Amino acid sequence: MSSMSIPRLLVVTLLAVLATPAPVSAAPGPAAAPPYTRDGATVAVYDYADAVRESVWVRTAGDADEDGEPDRVAVDLVRPRTEPDVQVPVIMVASPYYACCGRGNEGELKEYDADGVISKAPLFYDNYFVPRGYAFAAVDLSGTNRSTGCEDVGGPYEVAGARAVVDWLNGRAPAFYADGTPAVAAWTTGRVGMIGKSWDGSVANGVAATGVEGLETVVPIAAISSWYDYTRAGGTLRMAGYPSFLQSAVSGRVAACAAVTESLATDSAEETGDYNAFWRDRDYRAAAARVRASVFVVHGVNDLNVTTPQFARWWDELARRGVPRKIWLHQAGHVDPFDLRRGAWVETLHRWFDRWLQGLDNGVEREPRATLESGPGVFTDARDWPLPAARPARAPLGTGVVSFTDESLPEDLAVAYPAAVVPGRLAVRYGPLTAPLRLSGSPSVRLRVRVDRPTTQLTARLVDYGTAPRVQYAWGEGVRTLETESCWGGSTAADDACYLDVAEEVSTTDHAVLTRGWQDAAHHVTLRRTTPLRPDRWYTITVPIGAYDATVAAGHTLGLVLTQSDPGYTAAANTGATVEVDLAGSTLTLPAAGPVTLTPSAAAPRTAHGLTASVRPPHRLP
Repeated sequence: MSSMSIPRLLVVTLLAVLATPAPVSAAPGPAAAPPYTRDGATVAVYDYADAVRESVWVRTAGDADEDGEPDRVAVDLVRPRTEPDVQVPVIMVASPYYACCGRGNEGELKEYDADGVISKAPLFYDNYFVPRGYAFAAVDLSGTNRSTGCEDVGGPYEVAGARAVVDWLNGRAPAFYADGTPAVAAWTTGRVGMIGKSWDGSVANGVAATGVEGLETVVPIAAISSWYDYTRAGGTLRMAGYPSFLQSAVSGRVAACAAVTESLATDSAEETGDYNAFWRDRDYRAAAARVRASVFVVHGVNDLNVTTPQFARWWDELARRGVPRKIWLHQAGHVDPFDLRRGAWVETLHRWFDRWLQGLDNGVEREPRATLESGPGVFTDARDWPLPAARPARAPLGTGVVSFTDESLPEDLAVAYPAAVVPGRLAVRYGPLTAPLRLSGSPSVRLRVRVDRPTTQLTARLVDYGTAPRVQYAWGEGVRTLETESCWGGSTAADDACYLDVAEEVSTTDHAVLTRGWQDAAHHVTLRRTTPLRPDRWYTITVPIGAYDATVAAGHTLGLVLTQSDPGYTAAANTGATVEVDLAGSTLTLPAAGPVTLTPSAAAPRTAHGLTASVRPPHRLP
């Protein structure tokens, strides 16, 4: 966001908060057992139907809508009616989706009674955890639903508004009831855990990156850690006008937020794709050193919306700083684990919150750090992720120089018939494999190329060719909703705890794209500016490929498919470029656990015809 659109008070406040890196907090120590614990775990002792339900508005430091009044963030609370001397921690979901779009597989919205008091909070967190001695806070992000201010899409106002709620819960920020009387959170310990899928989990990452005291843990599910990498991929545009589209989709206050709305359109450097100050404001990885909270990462390795570098690069930054952490990776797409592995997820999440918010020594942080889905419905634990045995394995692409001209190939055409000559692609095959190939981490391909245009997009895909049952993630996300339902916690007439069950969508196919990567060639030196290519010069350009975790079976063939513009996943134009590739000067690097020898196979001299292709749908919400 341009500095012109951010009040000085907010800037100074944020700089004061972020100036000094904060140490990572240790696990909370033992305390006197509260009345809602038994045998080292919280148990359901409070009546959900009798819970206290109320709304407060927390005052922030900013005035994004420039109306002369500090912005206020709306917080709807559901908390147990405890004994007077009992305080409880808070599970918090800060979201832009409570009045639009909805949360969870069933698209739940907030609902209020005739007096404007929250009667239904989306998702199961309040139903399950409030009886167990937790409060639940459903926070409307700035500029959405009942909050004032402006939604700036991952930016300073959004993060500061959610952070202000943590400050209020710890007595550091003022809040008010609807009638203007002060609201004091004397009922809480001040320990807060933020959780959420997609945008909700992204703001949890952002608040954690401020180092705010009192935020003890975050659980980002399919979440963004860099909004630049959500809207760009190696400098190439994923979707035109994305920040403005997202703001208009979730906020009813666009007209009142002229400066912010203009900034989303103009400061994001869409014409160049450069990483600039606007994107640094939305890059939580850059502030990873400030994270105090423990982090429980959940992501689908086949998420086509919030792609896998979002979790992998965040995870790497946290690991370098010794942040207490845990990770679940599954084979579906943009999916909450509640809609994938419900019983195991609720049990694990319960233990995680008990440890970090209640201070119960249940040993969850001493268990294997990673839970990985190795095949449809097959989950195994591992000491860490990437697997400790994973090492970079380098494979040549071949010999000689080959060229291909951009044909804007849709993905299903680009990866079909690996032994065929398909105009517009370069396909390199390794195999059939004589032993299983375990991939765990982030691949890349280093290309020595000559390009006859100032730039072009380079697209790389790793493909598993071989028949196997696979989760059909694509745009259906890889799950299907069943007719049965299960219940998780207490209920009222307005808000039950029952949800339709969900199962993975699995079918047997003869190939699958494992992971993808994109790079704008003119951004090969730095993402901060373009360096146009000269047609008479060879360049070495690395295309990063999204993190992955899977095993390519013995007898299968691993394919590397290179194309240019990608109409299914990016908005990059077809430049008509011809790219020459020096195969001997190019290298595929794989994060392989175990010994591996990969020798490229030559392509057969025939051409594939008669293929049909599908194209990605338009704008999607994170």
